Amino acid sequence: MMLRNIIVRASLYTCSVLPSVLRRGIHCSAISYRRDDRKTLLQSVMPTDEGVEGEKSQNIEGMKYYGMMTPTLETFSTLFGGIRYDNLPVAHVKISQNNTIINVTDHLGVIYAIGSCGTEGFKNARKGTNIAGQATGIGVGTRAVKKGVKQVRVRIKGLGPGRMASIKGLQMAGLDIVSITDCTPIIGKEIRPRKQRKL
Repeated sequence: MMLRNIIVRASLYTCSVLPSVLRRGIHCSAISYRRDDRKTLLQSVMPTDEGVEGEKSQNIEGMKYYGMMTPTLETFSTLFGGIRYDNLPVAHVKISQNNTIINVTDHLGVIYAIGSCGTEGFKNARKGTNIAGQATGIGVGTRAVKKGVKQVRVRIKGLGPGRMASIKGLQMAGLDIVSITDCTPIIGKEIRPRKQRKL
């Protein structure tokens, strides 16, 4: 107690003796540096990670389309790398909120390569990220390229964070994506409401 009083008296004495410029340096605290303006505070905060390019939103007007946008009857007889469109291998991509599953098959359904976020080493909540979806696309794509697959059609089903990232991963692996078909099921009737809670 005695030592504390001596320290307090000494600090008061030095504050009264020292010039005002030095006194401000001693007595400044974090509260004096607080930003009252919320706008400047929010501008100083780092922006959140939006993930892979095109994951959140896609600018359709700025995209360049090559060839046909809408398939016609002649599309099935079109040759891509010497193979008819309907005989091309298919990359089936199933996306959910928690996982991404990709398998590459031929047009009859024989599997060339299969993989998911779990086989790529991601566990628990990390399986539901766009980085895990991209890593899965790269892993499955490289295994398919080793088996001789060059061009693929992509059939994507479901909604989740790895939707665009998995397609980007297949592209990064060296596969030439000819077409992307969205096969996500749409509910045509009303969803049944939850039962009433009993207390």
